[in-house]
Amino acid sequence: MDKNNLKIFSGRSNEPLAQAICEHLNIELGKLKIVDFADGEIFAKILENVRGKDVFIVQSTNNPGNTNLVELLILIDAMRRSSAKRITAVIPYYGYARQDRKTEPRVPITSKLVANLIGAAGTDRILTVDLHAGQIQGFFDIPVDHLYGMPVLIKYLQEKKYEDLVVVSPDAGGVERARAFAKRLNCSLAIIDKRREKANEAQVMNLIGDINGKNALIVDDMIDTAGTLVESAKAIHASGAKNVYACCSHPVFSGPAIERIQNSCLKEVIVTNTIHLDEEKTQCKKLTVLPVAELLGEAIAMIHSESSVSSLFE
Repeated sequence: MDKNNLKIFSGRSNEPLAQAICEHLNIELGKLKIVDFADGEIFAKILENVRGKDVFIVQSTNNPGNTNLVELLILIDAMRRSSAKRITAVIPYYGYARQDRKTEPRVPITSKLVANLIGAAGTDRILTVDLHAGQIQGFFDIPVDHLYGMPVLIKYLQEKKYEDLVVVSPDAGGVERARAFAKRLNCSLAIIDKRREKANEAQVMNLIGDINGKNALIVDDMIDTAGTLVESAKAIHASGAKNVYACCSHPVFSGPAIERIQNSCLKEVIVTNTIHLDEEKTQCKKLTVLPVAELLGEAIAMIHSESSVSSLFE
């Protein structure tokens, strides 16, 4: 790896993760100046030479999603106009991903729109973790390296050695993900059948599978308001589960999410740090945050050296 030609920069959404990636690769985080004008507009300036460099910009597009997205676009544009040789947008959490198709008339497909914006800004490739739907890779007209948080989560779960474990998918759409977890943990699978009445609200209808007397692990890609998670946990516990755990890659944690988790029957919620959590949220005693800096750092090193990244996809 040619460290002289590798540059990693960070927006303001998750600078601790970018710093940890740089520590793993034993390089310094690139220097930027990012400030807000009085009217909320963003000003960015690169404080070092990037001409001819292989540049990676780390920026999740979580809340405030619009601000973080525009900041990413501005940084990409600044790198392009400063003659960077290649620009890779490292987006640990890709926002707007849930609107990936038209589910009713006269609605946008925002995950495609955001992909167009990132490409138009001058990005050469994307590095991301656990897209809400795998087909979003096809919304980009540039290469996408789609990593999974599963190896990080699985390693932790195997070390905990939960007995009589059953993996639970919170909906039909997550069955493939849950099955992959169940296969690697060598345990059985159950499915929650739910009916969503409106956005961010879900009503649990039925539980498919045997969880009586077992430890249940709910697996999802993200936790937003935690409404679905808490209702699912309640239904699982009522069906005879000994303990209910949950894990996901992206702790979005909007609104009352932390309070709901703290007051729920969940014993532990395991997440990664694709989204930076403030100190108040990390004080939740039921929350375990696992680092993905090594995963992303190895991917960056492989991309920079033009070697295969496929070993990290599993």
